[in-house]
Amino acid sequence: GDRLAKLQEALYAEGVGGGNRSVLLVLQGMDTSGKGGTVGHVLGLVNPMGVRYAGFKKPTAAEARHHYLWRIREQLPVPGQVGVFDRSHYEDILVPRVRKLIPAAEWRKRYAEINEFEQELTGAGTTIVKVFLDISPEEQLRRLKARLETPAKWWKYNPADLDARAQWNDYQKAYADIFANTSTPAAPWYAVPADHKWYRNWLVARLLIETIEEMAPKFPPANFDPGAELKKLEGVGVPG
Repeated sequence: GDRLAKLQEALYAEGVGGGNRSVLLVLQGMDTSGKGGTVGHVLGLVNPMGVRYAGFKKPTAAEARHHYLWRIREQLPVPGQVGVFDRSHYEDILVPRVRKLIPAAEWRKRYAEINEFEQELTGAGTTIVKVFLDISPEEQLRRLKARLETPAKWWKYNPADLDARAQWNDYQKAYADIFANTSTPAAPWYAVPADHKWYRNWLVARLLIETIEEMAPKFPPANFDPGAELKKLEGVGVPG
């Protein structure tokens, strides 16, 4: 946690100082895989001032009137921030494909559109870390049962989760095709085992640490003379 916090502080300071770099963590996975838990445990280790969170559910009527990437662009991190997407633009391939909401030709062309979009982001200074939280069907069953058996977890349960579970194999195939078509040198996918929450959190934190270490953010130089300011401060003394 300390290591990640120090790296994130340097990235945030670099952005405040005029840098153009940021990080975007994309979290995808089946229901109960722990997207929200990962956000809370991993991003909770750093200064919230430097974090931008966005969760993407079914598009609203207003969002649906735009191109599917419109609402994604509205939530991108600014320089210095670590952005995190709880679900993302990949939902616009997954859900339409599995539920047969649009023709296959339409969702297939989105592979290239998303690759171009992510290439644009990386070219502008955003490093993208795409994580698939890989939960087993057995562990998902256990977590869904826990939600139904625990009143304090009822708010997390959605009857539609069972519909998605019934289409488990279709979603797995859709994810496999996404990885094959959109894991690029500029924006690779990482599969993170998610049955054990502690390991999931540790591994995502490690990915962020390694990513930001490779970026090597620098604290900006002072735009004043620190020595002169120190002398002025000492001259002021303690207000009486």
